[in-house]
Amino acid sequence: MSTTRRDVAQSPWSIAWRRLRRRPGALWGAGIAGALLLAGVAAPLLARLEGQDPYTYHIDLLDPARGNIPHGPFGGVSRAHWFGVEPLTGRDLFAITVYGARTSLLIGLSATVLAVSVGTIVGLTSAYLGGWTDMVLSRVTDVMFGFPTLIFMIALGAIVPPDFPRPVLLVLIIGLFGWPYFARLVRGFGLSLVQRDFVEAARMLGARPWRVIGHELLPNVTGPIIALGTLTIPGNIATEAALSFLGVGVSPPTPDWGRSINDSVDWIQSDAMYLIFPAGMLLLTVLALTVLGDGLRDALDTRTVRLTSR
Repeated sequence: MSTTRRDVAQSPWSIAWRRLRRRPGALWGAGIAGALLLAGVAAPLLARLEGQDPYTYHIDLLDPARGNIPHGPFGGVSRAHWFGVEPLTGRDLFAITVYGARTSLLIGLSATVLAVSVGTIVGLTSAYLGGWTDMVLSRVTDVMFGFPTLIFMIALGAIVPPDFPRPVLLVLIIGLFGWPYFARLVRGFGLSLVQRDFVEAARMLGARPWRVIGHELLPNVTGPIIALGTLTIPGNIATEAALSFLGVGVSPPTPDWGRSINDSVDWIQSDAMYLIFPAGMLLLTVLALTVLGDGLRDALDTRTVRLTSR
């Protein structure tokens, strides 16, 4: 009797949280990712705390005799400029880095939400309705998998009018090319659920297809979707940085890690600090989210959670 009560009292989410707490790496990843996200949100406050902004030029801090690289060691690091200044323009590198976190994380998170939403709708619809609907949606997914994604992204970024908001364009491009992966996986999860008793009961009670999908299937795939989505965020952030690195991402003067890395290539020998900070932040973000996503995948795995609850 006591065992039954304990099992009933523990929901799958509480079991998953207990499992996640046993993974210090995942908790560290969550803490670092949360801190970076907070830094992006509080970028204006952090820059004001330093007393700088990412747009003001400080030409007086540059050395014309050496190709307009910053005066002083370590790229011009000082009390007034904690990370130094940008070569050629003299813009504050700390302000550029924290504002760049806002740009990169916002685009990466938004693109992931878009990809997850579209992929989940397509996958569950395909699994539940079956027949011609499943065949058509599966073929569309296969076609999207076969697209030369990066080349098409670069082409779209180059031909879209410059007055179209670049962050919005990047979210649409990355998100709409990322949904097939989720659709394929969610369809697999959905196919394992459509013949279960609770789905059959909902059908017999006259529930409409969209109600069955939303109220019966979706809650049972939420855990894997969260885990997979978290693992996808680092890749989307890296894709955004790559597009900005290739010159088709966020346009200047908007701070962005990818464009900062691209701009720093010409200054590596004379001012390596210009590369270290944006590249280091990008690496730290991708690493933290990857570790967190890996921990969430294990903690939210329905099979292992079910075994743990027995």
